[in-house]
Amino acid sequence: MKPLTLRIILADDHSAVRAGLQYVLTSASTVSVTGSVRNSTELMDVLGHSPCDVLISDYSMPGGRYGDGIALFKLIKKRYPSIKIVVLTMLENPGIVHSLLTLGISCILSKSDSLNHLLPAIHGAYANGRYLSPTITDIAGAVASGSSGVQTLTTRELEVIRFFVSGLTVNEIAERLSRSKKTISTQKGAAMLKLGLKRDVDLLRYGIESGLADAEAGPSFARAL
Repeated sequence: MKPLTLRIILADDHSAVRAGLQYVLTSASTVSVTGSVRNSTELMDVLGHSPCDVLISDYSMPGGRYGDGIALFKLIKKRYPSIKIVVLTMLENPGIVHSLLTLGISCILSKSDSLNHLLPAIHGAYANGRYLSPTITDIAGAVASGSSGVQTLTTRELEVIRFFVSGLTVNEIAERLSRSKKTISTQKGAAMLKLGLKRDVDLLRYGIESGLADAEAGPSFARAL
């Protein structure tokens, strides 16, 4: 019997990360990379005509028509429920990890961890299992123990805060998420109240310190080049 080969699509806005991932996966006999894209527009196009068993996607991937993060993953799970998802992220934030796990995405890797976790995460996702890299395991533990307060934010509040600390205005966030300006302002205010923050400058500082505003690729994922 011919061994199963999992069809993989890579999605990351950093070409160096995609090249590093493809380099690692080339040597694996159990997977085959069938697509490589840089934003959600390209991703949804490829998913529409290329078979995919496991999607490996960055969490923060700006510039696409379908957004990124939780909103994008919800859309993929709705349109392509059979596709398994492995999320890569530099955003080492309890709220994001909590939102991903709540959405049913149980294979999450930090870009600051070793690429050795990539294949086990792919196989874990395909088998409907759970695989968290060491950094994400620590964050998930903090969420489970209640030692981090960020998980009290709703998914929508977290989305708004992430866009705001990344430099978008309330109007721009409302347009991107197809919500009213009033709704975005309310969600931003509710999140700040939960976080104990009173000023926008404090929110921006929180975004930097928590990693919400940091979407750059880490050195461990470039090391494979």
